[in-house]
Amino acid sequence: MLLYLIRHAQSANNDLYARTGSSDGRSADPPLTELGHRQAELLAHYLATSREGPRNTSPILDEFAARHNRRGFDLTHLYCSLMTRAIQTGSYIATATGLPITGWVEVHERGGVHHLDEISGEDIGLPGPNRAWFAAEYPHLILPDRLGDAGWWNRPPETITEALDRANTVWLQLLERHGGTEDRVAIVSHLGFFQSLLTVMLATESGQAVRSFGLSRIMFGMSNVSISRFELDGESFVVRYLNRVDFLPEELITG
Repeated sequence: MLLYLIRHAQSANNDLYARTGSSDGRSADPPLTELGHRQAELLAHYLATSREGPRNTSPILDEFAARHNRRGFDLTHLYCSLMTRAIQTGSYIATATGLPITGWVEVHERGGVHHLDEISGEDIGLPGPNRAWFAAEYPHLILPDRLGDAGWWNRPPETITEALDRANTVWLQLLERHGGTEDRVAIVSHLGFFQSLLTVMLATESGQAVRSFGLSRIMFGMSNVSISRFELDGESFVVRYLNRVDFLPEELITG
């Protein structure tokens, strides 16, 4: 399996924090900004473009180039979280590549759908959209069978420890679905979730990294629409690259 972790394009909350340095006034489920839509379009074009051209005379050199996607991506599976910014970003990819896009509940951002009450200051969990809403707004999105009339979240805000447990579940599900295959899997998700997932993916058996630094201090830099590639062949696990945004012009790099 080749696994590509792709962070969503710039959201309204990302823009708010970049401009003010504060999350005051944040949205529980923000859409993309105009800049974010431009980022997503360029990302989708980059992922969909085939780069057939002159091959190296040495097969091994050609393989080295392919490892960095100099021959294209040829994705076979596309997942996204059920948060608006990830669906919007993933939808650009689906349109450009012709791939179906599947909503995956468990790859949502840390905390889930929540907001701070202006009066009490309490962090409150919200329901999130239900199946009918998604069907009306994003009819192309393949929804999980268990999503019904109730909103997909409907619980208190998630803790960092709970997010790590969820990431471990996603990692095991990924291996069950695609481990030992030639699948090329892309997941469009969120910075906080990817922090948890990478902590799980790269943890040693002793968990020494987690104990030494603490869950809240392990960070992986991931800009908006960045691509990170991982290779699993049953015998080895290779981190090929992280946080790739070289397909963006400098003025569109955020995060």
